[in-house]
Amino acid sequence: SDLARHAGLPVSTVHRMATRLVAWGALERDQAGRYTIGLRLWEIGSLAPRGLGLRERALPYLEDLSQVTRENVQLAVREGIELVFVERIAGSRAVPVLTRVGGRFALTATGVGLVLLAHAPAEVQEEVLARPITRYTALTMTDPHRIRAALAEARARGYAVSDRQVTMDALSVAVPIHDTQGEVIAALSLVVRHGTAQPRTLAPLLRTSARAISRAISRA
Repeated sequence: SDLARHAGLPVSTVHRMATRLVAWGALERDQAGRYTIGLRLWEIGSLAPRGLGLRERALPYLEDLSQVTRENVQLAVREGIELVFVERIAGSRAVPVLTRVGGRFALTATGVGLVLLAHAPAEVQEEVLARPITRYTALTMTDPHRIRAALAEARARGYAVSDRQVTMDALSVAVPIHDTQGEVIAALSLVVRHGTAQPRTLAPLLRTSARAISRAISRA
């Protein structure tokens, strides 16, 4: 009934479709009758060359960065006007975050999102800033002029900062990852508890890892 209501379709139609998806493996149904995403979709998604190849080449450096900092390490790519998290390693004592691997998020709030938006084509930037901008906390930037200034600053200094824009206890610093042509294809970030580190001290660590990942991509 919930699926039918969200889809705007008759219950009988949705039940028939869901039954087929369960048989194929795209959905799974528990004993209470609730539907969840099936392993078949995960299997198909894991074959996506952009995310899979990037993750495989970046993972050793993400793990090194995680071990050195004991903080949250995140890798993301842009998909249209949103970002998709390709990998996330949670630090043992790191601040909780709202992100998950495979999850989508707005480009305007996170460190990785600001990096990806800063290096996106002008038409993508205009489309993002023309849409309603989600506010997550009282400090989330929603004014397009402020966001444009943040994007220009990210391009100028080589890293972006998201300070308490997603949760009030988190600070994110992110840098770009480049392909062999110098195009920005992904963004790498550290998410730490607000007040425990300064962006200028995190940025060099991130740049070192990002350069290593970019070199690994160029050797592929």
